[in-house]
Amino acid sequence: MAFGNQDERTLMRIGYKQELQREFTKWSTVSYAISILGVLGSVPATFNIPISSGGPATAVWCWLFGSCMAMLISASVSELVSAYPTAGGMYFVCKHVVPSRHVPIWSWIVGWCNFVGQAAGVSALAYTVSQMLLAAISMNSRLEGDRYQFSPTAGQTVVLALALLVLMGAICSLTTKSLHRIVCWFAPINVVASIGICITLLVLTPNKHHPLWVFTHFTDGSGWGSKTFSFLLGFLSVAWTMTDYDGTTHMSEETHDAAILGPLAINTAVLSSGLLGWLLTITFCICLGDLESTINTPTGMPVAQIFLNAAGQKWGTFMWFFVILVQFFTGISAMLACTRMAYAFARDGGFPMSELWSEVNEYTQTPLNAVWLVVAFCSLLDCIALGRQQTIVAIFSLTAPALDLSYIAVIIARLYYASEVDFIPGPFTLGSWGKTINIISAIWVLFISVILFFPPKWPITGENMNYAIFVAIGMAFFALSWWWAGAGGTYSGPRTTEGFEPVAGDEEDPEEVEAEREQVVGAVKPHSSRPRIYESDEGSEVSTDSEDVLDTERVRWD
Repeated sequence: MAFGNQDERTLMRIGYKQELQREFTKWSTVSYAISILGVLGSVPATFNIPISSGGPATAVWCWLFGSCMAMLISASVSELVSAYPTAGGMYFVCKHVVPSRHVPIWSWIVGWCNFVGQAAGVSALAYTVSQMLLAAISMNSRLEGDRYQFSPTAGQTVVLALALLVLMGAICSLTTKSLHRIVCWFAPINVVASIGICITLLVLTPNKHHPLWVFTHFTDGSGWGSKTFSFLLGFLSVAWTMTDYDGTTHMSEETHDAAILGPLAINTAVLSSGLLGWLLTITFCICLGDLESTINTPTGMPVAQIFLNAAGQKWGTFMWFFVILVQFFTGISAMLACTRMAYAFARDGGFPMSELWSEVNEYTQTPLNAVWLVVAFCSLLDCIALGRQQTIVAIFSLTAPALDLSYIAVIIARLYYASEVDFIPGPFTLGSWGKTINIISAIWVLFISVILFFPPKWPITGENMNYAIFVAIGMAFFALSWWWAGAGGTYSGPRTTEGFEPVAGDEEDPEEVEAEREQVVGAVKPHSSRPRIYESDEGSEVSTDSEDVLDTERVRWD
């Protein structure tokens, strides 16, 4: 075949040349998808929010309901990216769900929203890993009254976070084959360690709470005077953990059978992580001990105190090590997704000096410049913690709303412009349930985004104010100002090329190649740049009729 393997042909039909190496297999793709959620690291990092806001029952039920909603969102995302498996993910899909006249502005907004959300997530992960490492040191220092002898400063936390970002960047700079080998271990360690920690805590914790207390004890820790509102604030934990669904799709151009494996990995990861996260949350609540003293632990992290109460200093630290390790894995996975998004956005001219950031290194055949752009940008975000703690918390709080809104914007665009733009689904489709799932997903994200922007405590002070809404407005103002200042005249959205070129190194007969090229190009639908391949008794053939509608029930993906 003159056009190489199916993945390369699909990418060329979409309009891009294959530049990265496809080394990720089914297992490494699923492992990557599970690791980017990283429940063993993310649940302990955010556990104090639902516990302090609404008590154990809030933590348990928010996680369950939030995970169910995450399944709907991830299914909606999977259907879209299955049709267009590129490193741009949902950002690229904009090109094929909105009319061509609106593609530039939609792509610009979704692209920046996704990149900022990704970068905020990476910064938050590096910062939380730093906090966890320093908490481990505190746990092993002498307790003096209500404080440990070692109490880390903001400067120490930031410096360690910057060092971790550089380490993550070094790992993300490896070849795709090396990354594939490393990522394969992320999911097994995450799952086995999570189950092992749950069993250990349930066996060793001396005074466990009754399950009835865990599932029914709600509090109004937020001070808003409403247990219902305090309950809603508990969604921050699951919202921050169960997001970045399209992180896996940003690796599409380095994955075999990306149109199939991407959706499979996304939905497998959300389902398994939802169940595993719920198991961890229930276990932590059963082993919580005294609610107030655990929330106000001198370690700064309630789950670290739970480990100490159950297993003592030595073995509690040992369990805490796996939490740190998994959170570090999540940081690597999130950075990989962010770098590939940066590469894809720069490839389309979305950044200043885009040619530099979209360059692929000749040795590693990965976008090294984009990797270190992300490291530098995330380092600047973490440095904000040297000033005002509330500002850095606001930036971290922006992660879930920014990412989820970037997904929902594309989903809403698909629904709104359905009469103008004929979307051609890929191998993964929601069928007749698609519209219903899309609408529920959109309503949920819009609702929960409003909740996540609320201050977590009442009365509102400068110390507890949620500044995420102001950061979001600032980011939006920056992106739109840049658009109106000149980017709108030069940026045209994803820069795809129509038609095909033979794969480099193909030595087949030139006449045969040209005949095949004419057959394929003649069948490409102008707007979607995708051929319609129908099954027949003799195998699969490319349709050359002039019909504009793709019969998805007969589509064949080899």
